[in-house]
Amino acid sequence: MERVCFLLRVDPMRLDAYKQHHRNVWPEMQDALREAGWGNYSLFLGDDGLLVGYVETEDFEAAQRAMAGSDVNDRWQRQMAEFFGERADEALVRLEEVFHLE
Repeated sequence: MERVCFLLRVDPMRLDAYKQHHRNVWPEMQDALREAGWGNYSLFLGDDGLLVGYVETEDFEAAQRAMAGSDVNDRWQRQMAEFFGERADEALVRLEEVFHLE
């Protein structure tokens, strides 16, 4: 199981709207994420727009490819681009895990 952490930056002037969208993530988007292998997935947002994502998956690259091929992800990414200035699924910066305590 891979533990993946990634960073993005949300437009700081749009934080409330971004949070509102994530209070109502489409059920079909949630289903697509699960089916693509995204598990234990969380997003954390700072007051400055720093967005930290965490996901556990068997194969992150395969999970990303599966989402990239889905219609619902394409619609979601187009809607979310207004908060990032680009597609978030193509702009995320993956961080290297340097320590894990079990």
